[in-house]
Amino acid sequence: MEKDQYKIVLLGDQGVGKSSIVLRFVKDDYNEEQNATVGASYTGKILQVNDKIIKFNIWDTAGQERYQSLAKMYYRDANAAIMVYDITKRSSFEGILRWYKELKEFGPKNIVICIAGNKEDLVEMEDVQPSEVKELAKSIGAIYRKVSAKTSYGVEQMFKDLSVRLESGSDAPSPTKNATQSVFLTEKPIPDTKKKKKCC
Repeated sequence: MEKDQYKIVLLGDQGVGKSSIVLRFVKDDYNEEQNATVGASYTGKILQVNDKIIKFNIWDTAGQERYQSLAKMYYRDANAAIMVYDITKRSSFEGILRWYKELKEFGPKNIVICIAGNKEDLVEMEDVQPSEVKELAKSIGAIYRKVSAKTSYGVEQMFKDLSVRLESGSDAPSPTKNATQSVFLTEKPIPDTKKKKKCC
């Protein structure tokens, strides 16, 4: 059976649950006391999607401001980027604009983008209107999915949707002109010696 490999990078502010999404997808596990990522960590997973075997090489980058300049090294040659925000924290959604601008400046021209709203299990505390996220996703040609690393809701399906977009290549929609200006007007982790911090 044919096998393809794709490099996926996760971006987003500190505490949005990037590491928890990776842990849920790769090991179907969840850790309430997930350590904050230092620098970046790598893990991989093989998934069968239709008649293809897909290997995801996943890089989880740190959201802390002092590590943000390092993230550029990881998404320069990435095939796809998952920009994660916390649906209960509007500031983390507004941070998506910064990550997108960096992706456009330093990432590959044809990188596939997914916007992931994490913590769907806390939907009653949602601080960002889904219609607003859909508008952003449409304007930049991105996939939009709501997920919950805690309950596993939507996580595996999100990666499957990414694989379909990656396999389709040129079928991906293009960003609309001035997208970044129009939307926001309204298994091998690097050792972590820092204090444990709840992030999901």
